[in-house]
Amino acid sequence: MSPNAAVRRRVRRSVAGGVPLALLAGLAVAGTAVGAPSGDARVTDSVTLGDLPLGTFSNALLPGTVDDDRGVDLGGIGSDIYPAGRKGEFWTVTDREPNGQIKVDGKKRRTFPVPGFDPAIVKIRVSGDTVKVLASIPVTTTSGKAVTGLPNQEGRDEAPYSYDAKTPLTYNPNGLDTEGIVRAADGSFWLVDEYGPSLVHVSARGKVLTRYVPKGLNLTGADYPVVEALPAILLHRKVNRGFEGLAQLPGGDLVMAVQSPLSVPDTEAGEASLTTRLLRFSPKKRAVTAEYAYRFDPVNVVDPGEDDTSELKISSVVAVGRDRLLVEERTDKAARLQVVQLSRRADILGDKWDDDTTSPSLEQLDNPAASGVPVLRKRLVVDLGQVEGIPGKIEGVARVDHDTLALINDNDFGMTDGPEAFDAQGRLVDSGIETTVTYVRLPRGF
Repeated sequence: MSPNAAVRRRVRRSVAGGVPLALLAGLAVAGTAVGAPSGDARVTDSVTLGDLPLGTFSNALLPGTVDDDRGVDLGGIGSDIYPAGRKGEFWTVTDREPNGQIKVDGKKRRTFPVPGFDPAIVKIRVSGDTVKVLASIPVTTTSGKAVTGLPNQEGRDEAPYSYDAKTPLTYNPNGLDTEGIVRAADGSFWLVDEYGPSLVHVSARGKVLTRYVPKGLNLTGADYPVVEALPAILLHRKVNRGFEGLAQLPGGDLVMAVQSPLSVPDTEAGEASLTTRLLRFSPKKRAVTAEYAYRFDPVNVVDPGEDDTSELKISSVVAVGRDRLLVEERTDKAARLQVVQLSRRADILGDKWDDDTTSPSLEQLDNPAASGVPVLRKRLVVDLGQVEGIPGKIEGVARVDHDTLALINDNDFGMTDGPEAFDAQGRLVDSGIETTVTYVRLPRGF
């Protein structure tokens, strides 16, 4: 069998927490890459999530939340992946919900074809040639209602529209664009969100305990506690590019990654910049305790087929030792994993770079180190773009052991942009891209 050949078959899977077996579809299983990939890193296994109607999944968790899933299947669980303790078991988190973009009168509108969908924490097991969904936890408000994935604030977030971009939808201050996930020692979860951007503490049953947002966000009307505890400079996050990566260090501190450079002082500066930010948060102090400047490689180094710097993103950060992180730099087609050391000398929290009147801004510096900015030093671990059998748009990375990683991609719920995403009856025209867990063996660990 060739390195990219795939053997797919249906298998049954079970879900704890009230989702009946009969409601769950099979899983497609991809074959193992056996070639000699570039850099000696290689794919050792690849397993693909099967089809499950999104309405079936959602209504089993919170009855009545989805009245029409428009033919969309469960997807988007590739927003992140975190070890669950037992071999082959992981916690994952869905994206906010199916969404796309359609141009109307020359302007892009953000569509939400299943506005009742509620982001969920999903526990999976990868074993042999099967994947089982072991548990699914809806993310809910203080009163137990769905938070939904709808945007929060008019004028700050993209305006939400129906699947065909014709009908405006209502903003929801509870809405979360969920991305990274870690599980704390007490069984609760921490998530990051792109809207605020925000750090969200969630109980073991999915209830939002506290949402930490930037100072000055002025988010009102949420049905859970909102605390302005993050630096105000984060208010300049690029739309749809807030926090995406989240790591938990051995001592319990959290590290959040801003997906793309901030728009400081303006959008043009952010689009051209190679400098983004990582923030360290102490759950004990309930405060940010450090901030770091992270410098991307040039976009054509990360992805030789790309020349648009704004396509660079951080989608995953993983703790690989005390104060050491594995950082994923990516475009939608390629990714590279770097190791950085978080040192006290590199801390820029409270410096002039957190003042949005500083000129030039951190994001505008062509050579931050030459301007006295202690940019994090990094070391390349693996160029995933050179490893045969890696899917596109990898958003989650988990450390399995000393030399093995588990990767998961975001399939965007099978959606594409444009009016062709749905047929004349308003049913999804599926992209055919599936959610896949891929194991990669590295030659020398990290």
